[in-house]
Amino acid sequence: MALATRTDRRPSMTRTIWDSTVGKKTVMAVSGLIMLGYLVAHMIGNLKIFFGTSSFNEYAHWLRTLGEPILHYEWALWMLRVVLVVAVVAHGVCAYQLSRRDIRARPARYVHKKARASYATRTMRWGGIILVLFLVWHILDLTTGHAHPGGFEKGRPYQNVVDTFSTWYGNVVYITAVLALGLHVRHGFWSAAQTLGAGSRSRDRFLKTSANALALLLTVGFVSVPVGVMTGLVS
Repeated sequence: MALATRTDRRPSMTRTIWDSTVGKKTVMAVSGLIMLGYLVAHMIGNLKIFFGTSSFNEYAHWLRTLGEPILHYEWALWMLRVVLVVAVVAHGVCAYQLSRRDIRARPARYVHKKARASYATRTMRWGGIILVLFLVWHILDLTTGHAHPGGFEKGRPYQNVVDTFSTWYGNVVYITAVLALGLHVRHGFWSAAQTLGAGSRSRDRFLKTSANALALLLTVGFVSVPVGVMTGLVS
């Protein structure tokens, strides 16, 4: 008689962590902090536009030669892009899956509706969608030039930025996205700190203050560029 064999296929530790709610929140927190670090560096780089054409263009060129002569032209920039794409995709996938999990856990609507979350918390999902759409437009506008107003000139980032913010729709799209970003960072930074175990009753006020300050800094820093073009400070 042949003995029936049974093979227990247990999911790997990585799969178990990924499938758990805590695991998905951790992925969101880590990927969010990666994107946040990039945003701070990107904002600082953008402010070089106030130092003139040559300063901004030299900064843009430096990004492409970063790592030379060990790395070839634009290799470091493409590595950074790959990391950012992975972070964005992981962040978005986890956010969607957690949202669906939350909906399935609450199939019935509450009889009495009560706003328990801040405005930023209630708009996190829509804010994320706005930021993804903006990212696509931003790349097509200032990286590839396909959505750029007028003639896109490769190697002349200063003039390309001025061209974009010389249009009313370029300013509206950019400022709307930056405001959504500020709300996203304000809630996301504090939430990431809680997920990664940095939060506590004694540090709660400091973390919330830091989140507010960081969101304000990024909002003002990014918005200052289109405002500078609109006011003629950058031309």
